[in-house]
Parts: sequence; C-alpha cells; structure tokens
Amino acid sequence: MKVAGLFAGIGGLERGLETAGHETALLCEIWEPARAVLAAHLPDVPCENDVRDLTSLPGDVELLVGGFPCQDLSQAGRTAGIRGAKSGLVGEVFRLLDDRRVPWVVLENVSFMLQLDRGRGMLTLIEAFEERGYRWAYRVVNTMAYLPQRRERVLFVATTTDVDPASVVLVDEVEPSIPETDLDARAHGFYWTEGLRGLGWAPDAVPTLKNGSTVGIASPPAILMPNGNVVTPDIRDAERLQGFPTDWTRPAESVGRASLRWSLVGNAVSVPVAGWLGSRLTRPGNYQAARDVPLPKNGRWPKAARFDGTSRHGVSIGAFPTWQDRLPLASFLNFEGKPLSARATRGFLSRTERASLRFADGFQDRLREHLARMEAPTEGRELEFAVAAE
Repeated sequence: MKVAGLFAGIGGLERGLETAGHETALLCEIWEPARAVLAAHLPDVPCENDVRDLTSLPGDVELLVGGFPCQDLSQAGRTAGIRGAKSGLVGEVFRLLDDRRVPWVVLENVSFMLQLDRGRGMLTLIEAFEERGYRWAYRVVNTMAYLPQRRERVLFVATTTDVDPASVVLVDEVEPSIPETDLDARAHGFYWTEGLRGLGWAPDAVPTLKNGSTVGIASPPAILMPNGNVVTPDIRDAERLQGFPTDWTRPAESVGRASLRWSLVGNAVSVPVAGWLGSRLTRPGNYQAARDVPLPKNGRWPKAARFDGTSRHGVSIGAFPTWQDRLPLASFLNFEGKPLSARATRGFLSRTERASLRFADGFQDRLREHLARMEAPTEGRELEFAVAAE
C-alpha cells in the first residue's frame, strides 16, 4: 500500500512498513532535527511541516499511519489526556479522514493511554472512528519480542475494507522467554533517575527508552553489567535497540545538539514491531473469536480489544506476537558505554536506601562498589575499569 506518515518522527513506522513491501508516499513532521533525519534517509519522499497545514492526502494513499504525540498521554508526561495541546493533534487525523476516508489507518501510542482519565481518551478515539464507519482492533505489543528493550506500545488498526482488522493485529501470540534476574550472568537495565517509588528493572534488557527533553537533556537508562560496571548505553546502541541502523539519527546534529538524538530515539516506533504489522497488513491471519472476553465495566480499556462493526469486545492475547532469538544484552551492545557518574550513582543509592521497595540481592552492593570506583583517583578508576572489562 501507499503510505502517508503523519507525526513521522525519524520514520520508525515507515521504515518497518517498507520492510514488508509498503511504500511511503508522504511524510509530515514539524521538528527540525527529525526532519533532518527523514531528509537524509527518505530524500525522495515529500515531507510536509505542520499537520495542521496539510489540506488533504494524496489520492493514491491507502494507509494513513501516525505515532501521534504522546506527551499528554504518557505516565511520565503531563497526563492531560487526548485533548491536551500535543496529543490533541490526533484530531487532525480525523479532519483528513473527513476529506477522504483512507481505507486503512494505523496509530501508535503509549500503553498508559488505555487507563488515562478512566479510559475517556481512548473512548474519544474509538467513537471518532466508529462514527466514520471504521472497524477497529488494537493491541499492546512489546518490543522485547524482537530486541532487548522492554517497551509496550498500543498498535491501533482501523479499516473500512472487508478485511477484519483483528486478523491483522490480534492473530500472532507466543510465550516469551524472559530470563530471571542473575547479576553474575546477565546485564540488567534500570532507570537511575528512579529508585524511590519504582524501578524500571529489566533482566537482560533495558527498560523503555525515553524521549529525554526537547532542549537536549538526554535520559538514557543505566545498565549493570555482569562484571559489576554500571554504564549508560551509547546513542548508537540505543538506535539499534529500536531496530535502526547505527547512526540513523546522526543527521540531526546538523540542526541541533547531539543530545537531541536521545529524544528522537526515545520517541520512535520500534522498527521490527512496525515490520510485523506491515507483514500482517499484507497477509492477514485468521482471528479466533474464542479470544473475545467482556470489556471491563470500570471504563478502563484492556490491553487488546476490537470492534466488529456492531459490538465491542475485549480480547485475550499477550503482548508478544513472536519471540526472536537475540544476543544477551551484554553481547548485543557494540559500543562502550559511559560509566554512570558518581553523582548519579550516589543520588540513586540514596533514594533506594529510603525506599520500601525490594531490590535484587546484591544489586545495591554492586552500585556501592561502582560508586567507590567512580570516587577513586582518576588513574585508579581507569585501571579498575580496565581490569573489570577484561
């Protein structure tokens, strides 16, 4: 299908769909660093600036996609809801669909949108599609199905065709092979900015890569390596953890600070997840209605649901369409990480010591050992890291 990508970011959805044979015909992205990335990698595709200025879609577009802004939906953001100043831009999608009902629509966003404001935002989205004659299905999918990053996102598929959207997004499921915590054998990702009320802990993976800040404040996770070192990953490995080639976001440095690349990567759609969806758009499966379950009565939305044209149903299905073999996280990383600073480590440890949370046995001890190395004289610290690396 010919694809129009709104809120395109650095093209994760579009790149994934292209691996499944779809063709990007139009892009729309307002942020200059992201536009620089798109221009470098998709130079022949027209890229509009502001979705609000886009009057119509090309007549040959069959699939409209968009990872619409999540700042007002994210649990880490403002949680203003789908009518917030940023996330409310999804209304532009419906303005364009009112001009021409594109047969297929795919939207992507954070899973927190399902429970935000007791589900009112999701209901607004769903009702808008139903009023326009679309059937829909959605599902939370975890990037860990493909890569060592724990990242849950909602994939929402709507169509006016005879194809059941449930046969696209609700047909593949496997049991994941998520490893147990083992500090001696595996790398473990966590967010060093947390530690008081929560901890984004991920054995043999990193927790969700975040968008950082549009003013260039990077927000990488930390990784406790099996040798006891604590590092933050290189941006090039962060790109790979989203399924992009190394240095995919480097063109952004031509128009902004290098640290903005973290925002670009954190905002992106994981490429292999989009690739799976693209393959199912090409070759739908066979949805089994036995998966249908009643929708919750509290207004909050389950992790998967569908509308068959008459009734809405919850769906019993997990977040893993597949489980691809992958290297252990410690081996996956191609570039030397930056040691977590003494200040960051000290602050994190202070929070964990005041928290009532339970941590893996030995985790805090290894953080204290890392802090001791970071506070040692420079020559000694470099020697200790060199020995540990060996």
